[in-house]
Amino acid sequence: MQAIPLDLYEELEGLDPKIKSVFLKLFEYLIKERVTKDDFQRLTEKVENLADIVAKLAEAQKKTEEELKSLSKTVAELVEAQKKIDEELEAQSNTMSELSKTVSELSKTMVELAEAQKRTEQKVAELAEAQKRTDQRLAELAEAQKRTEQKVAELAEAQKRTDQRLAELAEAQKRTEQKVAELAEAQKRTDQRLAELAEAQKRTEQKVAELAEAQKRTDQRLAELAEAQKRTEEEVRTLAQELKRTRQDLGGLSLSFSYAFENEAYRMLPQVLKKYGLELEDKLIRKEIAGEEINFFATARKNGKTVYIVGETKLRLDDTKKRDDVFKQLEKKISAVKKVYGDVQIVPLIVTHFAKENMLKKAKERGIIVVQSYEW
Repeated sequence: MQAIPLDLYEELEGLDPKIKSVFLKLFEYLIKERVTKDDFQRLTEKVENLADIVAKLAEAQKKTEEELKSLSKTVAELVEAQKKIDEELEAQSNTMSELSKTVSELSKTMVELAEAQKRTEQKVAELAEAQKRTDQRLAELAEAQKRTEQKVAELAEAQKRTDQRLAELAEAQKRTEQKVAELAEAQKRTDQRLAELAEAQKRTEQKVAELAEAQKRTDQRLAELAEAQKRTEEEVRTLAQELKRTRQDLGGLSLSFSYAFENEAYRMLPQVLKKYGLELEDKLIRKEIAGEEINFFATARKNGKTVYIVGETKLRLDDTKKRDDVFKQLEKKISAVKKVYGDVQIVPLIVTHFAKENMLKKAKERGIIVVQSYEW
């Protein structure tokens, strides 16, 4: 609210103290209250009216003072002046009544304005909250717009790929049409070839008829051959049975020969082993140890220590696959002996009728003594 004009303030100073007090309280009340522009405009107009009244009162007051100063003039003038003063005072009293009424209306208006101000502040708060929601929605819309723009960009890229694919398909279509033309030409050649084949088919059917007749003769021959085959199979079964008996006989002979060879070795080995610095402590025996059959087993003295002789028999010691596994067999038998007798010193031995040079070399590399039958 605007400050009180200086000339109005000077006029207020010339009023009666009580009147002056009422105006000052009114101004103070108006300054403290918050009003709208329209209310302020109406209040300003009323204050201006009051200012006019105050100006009149001030003017009357000045005239009164002038008349009081001229008391020395005549009593008649004083009485006349007094009447004027009384009239002015009556007018002032009426004016004050109007002013009080106006102030009362102003007070009521100010209360209404205060209530309206509260509603305005509540509405402003609601508008502020709505604004927040609007801002949030705008932010969401902005984010959605970004996603939309990104999707549009992706669609544009996809469209480019589609256009490229369509161009490729158009080119492929051209090639297809060319290929179809070529196929049509090929079809013509095929039709011609089919006609030729039909003619050839006739000749083939004639040939098949001839072959059918020949087949009959072949079937008859096959029947004769089948009968001969039955006789042949019967003869083969007979030969197989005889071969089985022959193998059994040979196996028996081989086993007998092997046992005879081992028996001869038991008798001759003690003397032969002395060449290798081995003096038997007991005779060589055949023994089963830890599930393994040991062909030659005995203890002997070598360099003043007891050693265990573990030997295997092979009629021939050559590098065929069937005989080459003799070293693995001997290792299994040595492991069986150590399992039962502990970590004793073992002298491995192989006894054979004949050993090839490469097998003797392998045996030497493994520390195995090989005794051939010609050595006794």
